[in-house]
Amino acid sequence: MTAAGGVTTPGEIADPALARDGVRRIEWAAREMPVIGEIRRRFARERPLEGVRIACCLHVTSETANLLLALKDGGAELRLCASNPLSTQDDVAAALVHVHGIPTYAIRGEDAATYQTHLDQAVGHRPQLIIDDGADLTALLHTSRSDLQAEVAGGLEETTTGVIRLRALAAEGRLGYPVIAVNDAPTKHFFDNRYGTGQSTLDGVIRATNVLLAGKTLVVCGYGWCGRGLASRARGMGAQVIVTEVEPLPALEAAMDGFRVMPLAEAACEGDIFVTVTGNINVIDEEAFSLMKSGAILANSGHFDSEINLPALEGMTEARRTLRENVEEYRLGDGRQLIVLASGRLVNLGAAEGHPASVMDMSFANQALCAEYLAREHTSMEPGVLDVPGTIDEEVARLKLEAMGIAIDTLTEEQRRYLSTWEAGLPPDPEA
Repeated sequence: MTAAGGVTTPGEIADPALARDGVRRIEWAAREMPVIGEIRRRFARERPLEGVRIACCLHVTSETANLLLALKDGGAELRLCASNPLSTQDDVAAALVHVHGIPTYAIRGEDAATYQTHLDQAVGHRPQLIIDDGADLTALLHTSRSDLQAEVAGGLEETTTGVIRLRALAAEGRLGYPVIAVNDAPTKHFFDNRYGTGQSTLDGVIRATNVLLAGKTLVVCGYGWCGRGLASRARGMGAQVIVTEVEPLPALEAAMDGFRVMPLAEAACEGDIFVTVTGNINVIDEEAFSLMKSGAILANSGHFDSEINLPALEGMTEARRTLRENVEEYRLGDGRQLIVLASGRLVNLGAAEGHPASVMDMSFANQALCAEYLAREHTSMEPGVLDVPGTIDEEVARLKLEAMGIAIDTLTEEQRRYLSTWEAGLPPDPEA
């Protein structure tokens, strides 16, 4: 495949003719990504990633493309594959290969075998850094491609699901290199998970079904940061929201936030729409299916397509048909119909466009700055799951405020001293 300037770029995409549309889509997203734009300009001047080989497994979207362009301008040698078979924007993939010269292996709707092949191709240049969304590349480098692990200096992980997998690997003493949990940075989960997932999930449900949320009972399974954002925005659109949880603290928080909280077996009888955002497996299972009203809509916004137990649902199904794009009807033996959106995969990317670019601006700014940090500091880091340095998180927040035209106050020297002493409030020394 040939990129701009006649350079042949490896990759596997759906249609090279889509490249021009992809360029426009990438440019549109860039309008809402001023922070990554500022980082890209600095990277182009300083080239902090010169010659660093980076393998990326990310959702191939216009927002991701802007991250990749910043890394490329910083000198990185990149390869990209999709982190979900339904999230790829084929025009963006075409633009990355044919215009920007970034090897990309991603086709929307690719089957499981192709997905695995693309993972393997993404590490074909023997990467030194890994940027992951779901930990699939890290899993590959700890199994069938462990021969490449010695050259990996470190990695970055974007999702809650991926961090869970990495912590499990680290707990077994098997994680072979340091990985920064970008997902856990406040400027990621406070904003990307809450505002991004909250809005984009409802966008996916509405685009797929065109249902009116007002007056519907929407069940949110899981009250982490994604669940918080989803519940809040669903309520704002007039839905009656029920939250299900397995942990007491988030369940208590949901109740204090004004939502009804109950076991899924009870919510199953009431819900019109169910959305899973837990990062777990078989959250909605056969028991819940047997209790749901006919016409109930099921969607998932967790990373993997394991949260809705589709094999169990298929075992209860007599007939199945596609009603419209991303909408499948399962007709059960008792005549009820249950509706599954986007094949149980990420509904915000399978049936919509994912997070708004202005939210991904902060998440990808963290990725870019952490990649720079890893390239510089990896020799002093031990294998394990590490936090994003606070200075990076603060820099992302500062740049975002600046881009939004928002100024904030600064502490006076008197205030700094007050906050750094334990003696404030003591009675004056009479001998002083």
